[in-house]
Amino acid sequence: MSVKSLLLILSVIIVYGTLSACQLGVDRGDGDSITIFSERHYEADRMIYEKFEAETGIKVNLVRDSADPLLVRLENEGEATIADLLVIADAGGLVRAKERDLLQPIDSPFLESVVPEHLRDTDNYWFGLTKRARVIVYHPDRVDVSELSTYEALTEPYWRGRVVTRQASNIYNQSLMAALLEAIGEEAASDFAEGLVANFAETPSGNDRAQANKVLQGIADVAIMNTYYFGIMLNSGEDWQVQAANELEIFFPNQETTGTHINASAIGVTKHAKNPEAAQQFIEFLLSEEIQEFIINNTFEYPINPSVELPELLKSWGQFNEMTVNLEALGKNNNRAKEIMDQVGWDN
Repeated sequence: MSVKSLLLILSVIIVYGTLSACQLGVDRGDGDSITIFSERHYEADRMIYEKFEAETGIKVNLVRDSADPLLVRLENEGEATIADLLVIADAGGLVRAKERDLLQPIDSPFLESVVPEHLRDTDNYWFGLTKRARVIVYHPDRVDVSELSTYEALTEPYWRGRVVTRQASNIYNQSLMAALLEAIGEEAASDFAEGLVANFAETPSGNDRAQANKVLQGIADVAIMNTYYFGIMLNSGEDWQVQAANELEIFFPNQETTGTHINASAIGVTKHAKNPEAAQQFIEFLLSEEIQEFIINNTFEYPINPSVELPELLKSWGQFNEMTVNLEALGKNNNRAKEIMDQVGWDN
């Protein structure tokens, strides 16, 4: 390694602290390269980067971290940022990035044609990449599907001590609450949060797979979790995860009312991108039918591009009507959602 390269790495460490291995050697993203600040962590994403490099000759550099540190870094770097693109696993993170003036609008007829309006920014500062449905998972030995209907129905006394989900600090639950605030109003959303907490089987802990395990073990009868974890569990190689994915069933709530809540990974071009044209080309590449199909077959998320046919696993979960609240609401209502969850003692 050259002295110049060593000095670059040392300077980054001094400014930003300890870096993950994927950040070392990142260049500025100018010329025939782009740099992505990403919260996503799938091996499939790396394979897509390599395919883009092979097809375009544009090198892809990756900096991976959680959402808030990435936003802070973009703010601190300003015009000197190395980032051309920002990818966040929850669309609300892109809303916050836009509010902080960290993104620039994208003029792409292709993206506007393949990304439904509720899955992109109204001013085209960001676009959804993949969808996740947050559903009710149940054990068919203890719950008849006819007993299930809506998220709100889980607050009824019948479900006392039978429900589990993740903590209030989890962005998936925050976004569910933010979406409900938009869809059914603050009073009803607050009632939902309070009633759900009253029916918890235990104090929330663990990730979505842990919630499935609690239902499998009989600690609870139903869980609120994302569908794509079923694909992950089936392919995990761990006996209990495979068993849970095979024994438990998925129910899409609110089919006669608001539709099932969905969230999306989303992407935007940074305000001070050094290579915005290549960055937009990369987004269009990700939303193409070929790449969308590859993503959903490897991450078990739902495609944004409506032309993409679902793989058999996702088809087996069933069709559903999704909530069409614009995902901007996830960012706009996030603070209020967290306040309500804290007030009702979600994590206590």
